[in-house]
Amino acid sequence: MPTAAAPIISSVQKLVLYETRARYFLVGSNHAETKYRVLKIDRTEPKDLVIIDDRHVYTQQEVRELLGRLDLGNRTKMGQKGSSGLFRAVSAFGVVGFVRFLEGYYIVLITKRRKMADIGGHAIYKIEDTNMIYIPNDSVRISHPDEARYLRIFQNVDLSSNFYFSYSYDLSHSLQYNLTVLRMPLEMLKSETTQTRQESFDIFEDEGLITQGGSGVFGICSEPYMKYVWNGELLDIIKNAVHRDWLLYIIHGFCGQSKLLIYGRPVYVTLIARRSSKFAGTRFLKRGANCEGDVANEVETEQILCDASVMSFTAGSYSSYVQVRGSVPLYWSQDISTMMPKPPITLDQADPFAHVAALHFDQMLQRFGSPIIILNLVKEREKRKHERILSEELVAAVMYLNQFLPPEHTIIYIPWDMAKYTKSKLCNVLDRLNVIAESVVKKTGFFVNRPDSYCSILRPDEKWNELGGCVIPTGRLQTGVLRTNCVDCLDRTNTAQFMVGKCALAYQLYSLGLIDKPNLQFDTDAVRLFEELYEDHGDTLSLQYGGSQLVHRVKTYRKIAPWTQHSKDIMQTLSRYYSNAFSDADRQDSINLFLGVFHPTEGKPHLWELPTDFYLHHKNTMRLLPTRRSYTYWWTPEVIKHLPLPYDEVICAANLKKLIVKKFHKYEEEIDIHNEFFRPYELSSFDDTFCLAMTSSARDFMPKTVGIDPSPFTVRKPDETGKSVLGNKSNRDEAVLQRKTAASAPPPPSEEAASSSSEDDSGTDREEEGSVSQRSTPVKMADSGDSAKVTENVVQPMKEVYGINLSDGLLEEDLSIYTRFVQLGQSQHRQDKSSQQLYSRCPDGVIKFIFSRITKSLLPSENLRTPVQGCLPPKYIAVLSSPMVQDLTF
Repeated sequence: MPTAAAPIISSVQKLVLYETRARYFLVGSNHAETKYRVLKIDRTEPKDLVIIDDRHVYTQQEVRELLGRLDLGNRTKMGQKGSSGLFRAVSAFGVVGFVRFLEGYYIVLITKRRKMADIGGHAIYKIEDTNMIYIPNDSVRISHPDEARYLRIFQNVDLSSNFYFSYSYDLSHSLQYNLTVLRMPLEMLKSETTQTRQESFDIFEDEGLITQGGSGVFGICSEPYMKYVWNGELLDIIKNAVHRDWLLYIIHGFCGQSKLLIYGRPVYVTLIARRSSKFAGTRFLKRGANCEGDVANEVETEQILCDASVMSFTAGSYSSYVQVRGSVPLYWSQDISTMMPKPPITLDQADPFAHVAALHFDQMLQRFGSPIIILNLVKEREKRKHERILSEELVAAVMYLNQFLPPEHTIIYIPWDMAKYTKSKLCNVLDRLNVIAESVVKKTGFFVNRPDSYCSILRPDEKWNELGGCVIPTGRLQTGVLRTNCVDCLDRTNTAQFMVGKCALAYQLYSLGLIDKPNLQFDTDAVRLFEELYEDHGDTLSLQYGGSQLVHRVKTYRKIAPWTQHSKDIMQTLSRYYSNAFSDADRQDSINLFLGVFHPTEGKPHLWELPTDFYLHHKNTMRLLPTRRSYTYWWTPEVIKHLPLPYDEVICAANLKKLIVKKFHKYEEEIDIHNEFFRPYELSSFDDTFCLAMTSSARDFMPKTVGIDPSPFTVRKPDETGKSVLGNKSNRDEAVLQRKTAASAPPPPSEEAASSSSEDDSGTDREEEGSVSQRSTPVKMADSGDSAKVTENVVQPMKEVYGINLSDGLLEEDLSIYTRFVQLGQSQHRQDKSSQQLYSRCPDGVIKFIFSRITKSLLPSENLRTPVQGCLPPKYIAVLSSPMVQDLTF
């Protein structure tokens, strides 16, 4: 089925910054280096940013001529060849933005990148390194004594740690939104193209399309969802002055991708986490919500499943499921001045009409639709009231808001004391979570871009018929979302989200026709792969917010973690406590400065002089008469009209204004994802191919034993997994085998390895030579009895292997021939082994003496480097032809 539009690929992917005394020239090109754009940045202004974009598309020859003229015109003397007037300063892959403290502006450039995922041919990159360049010339620079300190604070936000971008895929939106936009009706796209042409400054937008009779493909570029964009403030100053291709929006969180091989059919499992840039900060310094309804530690997690055998968004099969975590939407905080591991929880403001909760849930209804499901995991029974304070206030807020909502769109509240169930020996935590997950997925549904498979009609499933969401002719839409929270939204929340994601993954696989029932069991290759993705995801988010990796993992709640894991949990707890007590304040200042929450101003207090940042994040405290919504009609009227569909995905005038629509030729580079992905114009190597380097279920999880079922949905014992091969290796070899990812490394695979220190490093996605696996999952080591059972299972009956029953007994003559053959092989093996060990056991002097006597008595020739094969016994010939003997001089 033809698609109505295609995503626009940015034509600025490679950048070179050229420098003269008066200006910077930023030259950007597409990856094929066929189209160029040029930015001119003035260096004579000490505090203002002057950028000129002529919005003209240059060819390679035109850019060379332009740079040549600039070089010639900026030389100190006309015709001088010894010194150049134009210097090449740095090469880059994108512009993060522009920032100013107390002096002039800086430009932040991405100098290194690494591919982390691929969705329909659209690459997702991680920032590996950046370069920050001061723009004004030294001759006009006005120095300030506090500039260096602000620069250090700004650079404390490590852009090489879990920041991601894409040239063609909008990471701030979900896959459901991106594909829904591409399926807009053609009539609306034509009208939007007319408006875009009228409002555009680019006079070359539709050049040449008239000669084609109006035929072409619509390209669509949507405005990013600024809540999850982290460099929006840095790009805001140039947003209206330059072409959109210069604007590269980045997100912060996590991105990981693994390959699930189903009998050779590749299926990519991708996990993307978007951390909110609103009310962002560290663990104890950012709790609850601000006055605008933004909550602390808010992360939107999306799992995407796609059939990698078909790359196109048009013809391919794609599915996604979204869930959210975030702090309890109330005015609450914790005082860390007492230096207690668990500071007391304090409700800062009375909110009887749930004003802040109403703003928060109104945002969620607009983005996700209904129903909004809250899974509250905080403790409910405590000797001293601590976490229960939040539960009581949240219940009251939800009950108040629900009485004004239509009954079919009310907020669903599910309280469950996860800590209490964990301590009980009679209760299984994950079984209870699995029941909750099934009910949640049935209510919200999930997104898939193709109609139900014919196999689901032939083999109907009761669970599939009860599935919620919105069914459309082209597939299904997810309506509503699960919002999970505990106190920190780290350990318990990650395990609960994993169980919900595992349940949704089963439905996604079923919808694509890859399994016969929407059900997945633990200890299968598919679930192990998915569990590792979620542990990397949890470790990364925990480091960003809490300062340490996860303390409790999925295996902790399954109660199969090795005993050495307890010591690691203690170390992670101490690391988290140290980070919260000593380094979180500096990290919070860096985040406030990076996100533009605080703007340095001459004559006002500096960032480090502020007693608190409360007034920076709660802007209503600076207003005399803050505007309030109705206490009863607390939602946005347009949002409630379109429920259960999310308002952001509804085709209306307000949403159409957020789109940039342009018409292209069919094979124009801006929409040709085939050339963008395969890049036929450059030399490729299999070693550098991303799809071969990513984690694979067949290579990293499937057992290497011959005869094991290769299906990734087969339940395996712990000692059957491919990971158990690593259990007998030394710690040094095991460290080499571990995958170097940007995310935090999960626990080692065995108890022996668990005693060694875990590493959390960032590196390239290319493995070192000899590497077997990319990730390592802790496994439960089996005893000898279990291994014997596995050996019995490996030897399959002849009926299954050959299809017929062979004769029961062998002839005596055949058996004797076979026995003789085995004896000959064993004797030859012993002979070869002894000949190889002969020279290794003897000193060099003894070998020299023996061979000099042997060769003098048997060989008349003096040339010992080419011994006659027939004159010596085989064991002497083997030693003579060894490298060590060949280098001897007699």
